[in-house]
Amino acid sequence: MKVSGSYSLPVGPERAYRLLQDPGELARAMPGCESLEQIGPDEYRLRLKVILATLTGSFEGSVRIADPTPPLSFRLMVEGSGRIGFLKGQGVLHLAAAHPSTEVEGTEVSYDGEVEVGGTLAAVGQRLVDGASKMMIKRFFEKLSQNVRESRASLP
Repeated sequence: MKVSGSYSLPVGPERAYRLLQDPGELARAMPGCESLEQIGPDEYRLRLKVILATLTGSFEGSVRIADPTPPLSFRLMVEGSGRIGFLKGQGVLHLAAAHPSTEVEGTEVSYDGEVEVGGTLAAVGQRLVDGASKMMIKRFFEKLSQNVRESRASLP
């Protein structure tokens, strides 16, 4: 299944790049994330609870960052499995100043990748899995943006 899209974050590219690689920030923003811990340079262990239609289950897996080009891009590779199936995917994230000709700070994050799912998870149907993945990505970026705005508001 192909995944692609773009979202705006209310911070500059350098800060957006750091946020997208900070395990604490990612765990706070990722829907269903139960834990995300660094286990090596650019490698993390992930525990995620997934609810999809009538299926509910936990996934354990890994997330790895490759080909870093701060603050412009990086490749993200994810693998996980659980009682309801498995997922494996990778994609490239590109970051660019959202408003290069103005004083407004922002970053456009675009992504393009592929995800493979199997087991019971795949049996619920491609359209359902595709819709759920798009919704999770959208919620992730919305929550990350909200967290950024809240941390700015709490500064003196």
